[in-house]
Amino acid sequence: MDPQITEQGTYDTADFADELAAAPGNLDVGTSVWFENRRIRVWEILLQPGERGPFHSHTTNYFWTVVEGGRGLQRFDDGTYAVRDYRVGDTKYLEHTVETALVHDLENVGDTPLRFVTVELFDESSG
Repeated sequence: MDPQITEQGTYDTADFADELAAAPGNLDVGTSVWFENRRIRVWEILLQPGERGPFHSHTTNYFWTVVEGGRGLQRFDDGTYAVRDYRVGDTKYLEHTVETALVHDLENVGDTPLRFVTVELFDESSG
């Protein structure tokens, strides 16, 4: 299931210029690593109301699953944003490479903790 988009728009990328410039080198896609080997890395993303994870890059195939639902704001490096309502069990699989990296942040704009588990998938030559 894909989370419901409740709002979309644009923002001024100049407000995050330093973070966006550093984002290609920031591969920390979560708040803590739970497990890692040569094939996968398992992250927890835990944001309390009002907390924000910085801009980062996804350069591998990965999936995420919501384990505590709430409302999140994602800003993308192209100056757009989306607000979504995440429900427990929402899961999405995405494919990215260094050349097709996804750069975004995530902010908890709800009034409850927002928590995901994200699993990065590495090919045989990665990790």
